[in-house]
Amino acid sequence: MAETRPAARVICLDGDGRVLLLRWHDHVSDEVFWEPPGGGIDPGESALAAARRELTEETGLPGEAVEDVWVQVERDFHWLGVHYVKTEPFFLARFPGTPQVGSVDFTSEETGTYRGHAWHTPDSLDTLPERVEPPNLRDVIERLV
Repeated sequence: MAETRPAARVICLDGDGRVLLLRWHDHVSDEVFWEPPGGGIDPGESALAAARRELTEETGLPGEAVEDVWVQVERDFHWLGVHYVKTEPFFLARFPGTPQVGSVDFTSEETGTYRGHAWHTPDSLDTLPERVEPPNLRDVIERLV
């Protein structure tokens, strides 16, 4: 059975138009992949509030940078042995220059699976040696901007 917990993600673009991706290791599948910051929406929390909270927790970047601009993204992926099929809002955040990133408030699960971050040009996403989630991330970025 697929898990459907609601979640929100944030496309962070720096002053050079690069996108911030977090690198994760799924120790169940032994797969490493890149994904924009984000996570679960708490009960009673709006998607925008969740996106802002998750951005700050996972990157230390200011949540207020997340704009109320978003697109719906179909997701179908596995994480730690659970199959997720859902639609998530992907919000936009823009930063002048390239801000410093540092996790602030990871859960124990995140601490055990996080493998770093990097700013990538949208054109480089198809050539990364590891998978990018969602696979159509370049299209998502184009739809947002």
